[in-house]
Amino acid sequence: MARRFKSITGKCEQRDAKLEVMPMDKKTLERYKPLKRELLMIDKQISRLEERREALPVVMGKVQSSDHNFPFTERRVSVPMLDPKEADKIDKDIAQKYARKCYVESKMNEVEEFIEDMPEGEVKRIFELYYLEGMTQSQVADIVALDRSRISRKICDYLENAHKAQN
Repeated sequence: MARRFKSITGKCEQRDAKLEVMPMDKKTLERYKPLKRELLMIDKQISRLEERREALPVVMGKVQSSDHNFPFTERRVSVPMLDPKEADKIDKDIAQKYARKCYVESKMNEVEEFIEDMPEGEVKRIFELYYLEGMTQSQVADIVALDRSRISRKICDYLENAHKAQN
């Protein structure tokens, strides 16, 4: 069976372009790690739903048709189809999962773009390691050769300065 939901992923990209840039704060940045886990979970759920859909029994359904030649008389024809009630329920669940996936991806993109737009340097590297790579502040401190407290301070200072610059 062909997937009917490819067009939904295209809508995610269109929706991303419409999002207004909100000021970045620590809370939004810290949501990146849980969102990343949720995205993996959603992908697994979508895969399971698609497998369930493929395993649905085929039943004979009736559809209206017409002759190919004049006088185009209508008639009812039996066709093989997936169990309509179950298929519709699974299709609805898949569509909801794709909608949530779009939302999660847009929130993750906000964080990624914020960090990507930062000027090159030590602070950007700290943000990448801590927020995008999911390392602890101690692990980041070891990599950039600073104390853990300095990592926290650099994050806070940068965010404060970014908020002042936006106002």
